[in-house]
Amino acid sequence: MKQITLARVDDRLIHGEVVSVWTPSLSINRIVVIDDGVAADAFNKRVLKALAPAGVKILVWDVATAAEKLQADPKTDEKIMLLAKTPITFNRLYDAGITSIKEVNLGGMGLRDERKTFIKNVACDADEIESIKDMLSKNIRVYYQLVPEQQIIETNDFVK
Repeated sequence: MKQITLARVDDRLIHGEVVSVWTPSLSINRIVVIDDGVAADAFNKRVLKALAPAGVKILVWDVATAAEKLQADPKTDEKIMLLAKTPITFNRLYDAGITSIKEVNLGGMGLRDERKTFIKNVACDADEIESIKDMLSKNIRVYYQLVPEQQIIETNDFVK
């Protein structure tokens, strides 16, 4: 199974913080965007791949493809960041057998639709909160950290 360096929720997907801060600080060389809608949209896939930092390969998969491909044997030189728009995606991946997800980093999740402020820049709807609770019950650490230099805020107290 592939070794995951960072599993991050950020509804902006690839943008400044990911490209200029997270990727170099963790020496990421593969970014896998996991989103059913984006994976089905050729234009969005091209845009995301165009945003790739030098030396970083961008892959865009739906959840089913990710669950299959992340089962492959790890390569010693791979440093993989998984990016998704919602924590529900990571919960689905874990349930599909990707148990190498031990931590989920919550980044930017904007206010929209039924989402309400959860922690700092993170807004969640009821299903996303349930997903976080479910991951915590599986001993997956879920925390907020916008950039690596920022203090980590654990979600445990916020889901009660």
